[in-house]
Amino acid sequence: MTTETAGTTEVGSYFISNYPPFSLWNRDQVSEIRGALAAEPDRSAPMGLYLHIPFCRKRCKFCYFRVYTNQNANAIARYVEALAKEVELLSHEHGVQGRDLKFVYFGGGTPSYLSSKQLRFLRDELSRSVSWDHADEVTFECEPGTLSLEKLQTLKDIGITRISLGVENFNDAILEENGRAHLSPEIDRAYGWIQEVGFPQVNIDLIAGMIGETDDNWLKCIERARAMKPDNITVYQMELPFNTLISKEMRELHIVSPIADWATKRRWVDEAINILAQDGYQASSGNELIRNPATDHFVYRDNVWRGCDLLASGVSSFGHFQGVHYQNLDQLEDYLTTVESGALPINRALRPTDHQRLIREMILQMKEGHISAEPFRRKFGVNILDEFAAPLAAQQAKGYLNVNGDEITLTRKGLLQADTLLPEYFEVEHREVRYT
Repeated sequence: MTTETAGTTEVGSYFISNYPPFSLWNRDQVSEIRGALAAEPDRSAPMGLYLHIPFCRKRCKFCYFRVYTNQNANAIARYVEALAKEVELLSHEHGVQGRDLKFVYFGGGTPSYLSSKQLRFLRDELSRSVSWDHADEVTFECEPGTLSLEKLQTLKDIGITRISLGVENFNDAILEENGRAHLSPEIDRAYGWIQEVGFPQVNIDLIAGMIGETDDNWLKCIERARAMKPDNITVYQMELPFNTLISKEMRELHIVSPIADWATKRRWVDEAINILAQDGYQASSGNELIRNPATDHFVYRDNVWRGCDLLASGVSSFGHFQGVHYQNLDQLEDYLTTVESGALPINRALRPTDHQRLIREMILQMKEGHISAEPFRRKFGVNILDEFAAPLAAQQAKGYLNVNGDEITLTRKGLLQADTLLPEYFEVEHREVRYT
């Protein structure tokens, strides 16, 4: 899929976040993850916790996550209690007992949809089972319109160290057209509060290629981001997975894609990288920029992409534990009743082979723009320069990367479309299957 064409943004998955593809995970292998959780713990492996908060004020037209809108306080309270119960169940598993959390990630949905009271309750309930007091990073995703000074102070009090603010765009018309719940005044207000409270790291998200985006507006967005001076800036290229509202409209109404083509989106991200470099930002992956490499890290990403253990909690959430991928039940009522009955809500799983684990870690780390062969020889006993000689040579010939001794470095051209390069490293039978 490494084409030079402009390429319209059609319905389908593009962003690679795991291997083997999610479509291959199945219920038949749930016993594998149950066995992994019950096995002797590997205390040498870092362990993290992901908590999924599935509630939102609105469903964005481009969202493909499991989210719920218009939930009342009782429904949210029930979910928060179930989430704490699930983490308690996980903490009793033999493979988890006695291990510290290196990182915690609150994702969604909109974690900041929870009230200060609910957040403190969740922290108190979780503290009976786990502690992140000594974790390297605790990330919390926020939607600007759900924040208040009080709520941000609560986040600081419960130990959040990294705020990720979903800005996406600064143009109100574009935000509305794409179904975002917030508008630009809420961005400014929320960011002021974030600065007032103070967190060790602050990230903002932007999306290149939202419906209605223009060259002029995109440059204005970059300048607004520069003025905010966050520690990290994440720039996603808009895609259209199968279950988004935009994808549904395209299929049902037979309309052409309203999203900018891939060449335009890559150019916009390239412009962001070049302009932000003037302020010292450096690309730590194809879509992440950091202002100070010495202090600004994304512990969650760095560990997940290197095969750590990730405990999944919440409806539809994904995890990986002691060599097994797994996902929770993806319907809210199923999830709730299962946890309330005292059982882990695991829906499907897959135990990858050692070769598949090698591929997974290699392709995910390639998204950072540079990998070395030595760590893979040490961990897997495989020389990736030999194992993947054909795709490496082909992609070098096309100008996507360079191989120099043990070092593989993506060019800017390769970095901007890293996800399109990765399927060439998949096992043959997985290159054409549906990813999700």
